[in-house]
Amino acid sequence: MTTVEEATASTKAEIFEAPRSKPGRSTAWWGMVVLIMTEATIFASLLASYFFLQAAAKEWPLDGIEAPELPKISLMTLVLLGSSAPMFWAEHGIRKGQVWRLKAGLIMVILMGSSFFAFLTLYEYPELTFGIKDNAYASIFYTTTALHGSHVLIGLVMLSVVLIKTFQGKITAERHITLEVVGMYWHFVDAVWIFVFS
Repeated sequence: MTTVEEATASTKAEIFEAPRSKPGRSTAWWGMVVLIMTEATIFASLLASYFFLQAAAKEWPLDGIEAPELPKISLMTLVLLGSSAPMFWAEHGIRKGQVWRLKAGLIMVILMGSSFFAFLTLYEYPELTFGIKDNAYASIFYTTTALHGSHVLIGLVMLSVVLIKTFQGKITAERHITLEVVGMYWHFVDAVWIFVFS
């Protein structure tokens, strides 16, 4: 090997083996950011449509439809938004190597999220006195809330997968990118509900 080849090989080795002083975000992290931005745009469009229809209508909701009862949905709103607390607790716990905190936190999040989803699908929808085809208000109401409900369900599935991986020992203080991106998604779902509920 010539001197030039040796120098080139040495340089390549230094480039590939040297640790990064400022590690960048993972592909999974950026993928979730793009997904969240896309989903946020969709929800923003739906909410903009809602307010446009409301501004153009002489009465709202249309055709004398009764709006959902606030006390009941407010309670479940607190449950859903409150689920971000054990999520944060779990995320901080695994960074310290406290796997038990991650397990406990995920279980609490799943239970709280499941309660919200069950309330929406088993209680709230059956109690409504209007259908999705009745008028513009009904259509935008069902579309927006059902879309959010589907996001809650997807989030619960992802959280369950993370919980299974945790019990399998695959989520650790050194390797928890899956938890990080799922946590981002769940916090987004919680935040979106604030605007949907409002």
